Amino acid sequence: MKTDLSTLRESLLQQGIDVLRLIYADVLGITRSKDLLVSQLDKAAAHGPAFSQGVWSTATNGDFLDAAGIASDGLEDFITQIDPDTIRQLPWEPGVAYVLADAFNPNGTVNLFSPRAVLRKVIAQYNEIGLQPVVGPEVEFYIANDNGDGTFSRSLSRTGRVYTTGALVDPKGVFLDVLRNLDKLNLNVFAGNHEFSPSQYEINMWHGEALNAADRTFMFKAAIKDIVARHGQHATFLGKPWTDEGGSGFHLHFSVTDEAGVNLMHDGTDGFTEGGGLSTVAHKMLAGLMANASALTAFTNPTVNAFKRLGPDTLAPYRANWGLDNRSCMVRIPPERGQGTRLEVRVGDGAANPYLVIAGVLAAALDGIKRDLPCPPKSTGMTYDDESSPTLPMTFHDALDALDASTHLREYMSTEMLEVFSVMKRDEIRRYEEAVPDPATREVTQWEIDEYIHDY
Repeated sequence: MKTDLSTLRESLLQQGIDVLRLIYADVLGITRSKDLLVSQLDKAAAHGPAFSQGVWSTATNGDFLDAAGIASDGLEDFITQIDPDTIRQLPWEPGVAYVLADAFNPNGTVNLFSPRAVLRKVIAQYNEIGLQPVVGPEVEFYIANDNGDGTFSRSLSRTGRVYTTGALVDPKGVFLDVLRNLDKLNLNVFAGNHEFSPSQYEINMWHGEALNAADRTFMFKAAIKDIVARHGQHATFLGKPWTDEGGSGFHLHFSVTDEAGVNLMHDGTDGFTEGGGLSTVAHKMLAGLMANASALTAFTNPTVNAFKRLGPDTLAPYRANWGLDNRSCMVRIPPERGQGTRLEVRVGDGAANPYLVIAGVLAAALDGIKRDLPCPPKSTGMTYDDESSPTLPMTFHDALDALDASTHLREYMSTEMLEVFSVMKRDEIRRYEEAVPDPATREVTQWEIDEYIHDY
């Protein structure tokens, strides 16, 4: 239904909102935006605003790359359309509100370079078979000091402060200010704490319908970076910003319900059976995740840096496996059953694009349902040395090769977006390998900091 922009304009002005900050995620997950004057909203948003398609293939170093015909087609426009249901007033910037935008081609068709559009496409395929995907994201991040010379340092140095709050881990009150502002932004956050590594934090969000959860996660990341910057510090979701500390993950809890909201992941038992109390559809979803694990890793770990967080005995996943309440597995089945039955995909990196992580996970699971794939046996114990399950890609090269070869994810997601993603990421790898004396190093290099830390 078309938005009545004149009515929306008056409503926003009455609420004291005079600037609508239109935001959307590019293919890399970077926030792109334009500030619209609400007084001009009925004109400014009637047929746009428009952006160049070149934004989809702009790399983290600012280079524009030709992919999927974007340049050869003459850098055409795409048209945005605001989604008024996503408007949220910014408590830290009076008079300004976020609004998310959908992307369309000039002829009115959906622009499938857009990660939000790709996620909508995958969700629609679930809806066609009577399923509603529900996800709950968990994202970690660091608060750092910008040293002004191209280097960054942790805002705290004391170790062993996991599950701690207050002045010991937040001496300037920055984290508490972030938590309060996110609550006022209505992102459905409910708790937060200091994480395992010094100056690393996690804020928990409630689960929700897949698109809503992705939208909230995208705004969550954008808001945290903005709020922390106003305190003179820097928030980063980069997976491995320091060699000597643990990385920041992006875990995704995932279930499906029927149209009435009834969880379809459990078989009615208590979960202590051989099958773990999981339903047939849950096992099919697990099968799809295992079958597509290597390709999925390119979305969940979308930087050179991300693969320095993965490996055996890192507390990050190493093998394409699943287990009951087992944190050494790629997919953990938390112990709750009934309406709380779900999968936890643990391979994600904090820098990942929320829309593409969720779309990729959903597409992989859908593949298991559509092709009726057999589920491999569950893994038990510490699984890093369990050779019955294949290892995940340990380099970005290998992950991209698997993604490029994946006809199934391409079918469920978007050929156009996948081509742009692959071109940009392979260029990223090329530039890294040319700049770093030993590209195989497990050390975090200055190239990675220069390339990633500002955007991620």
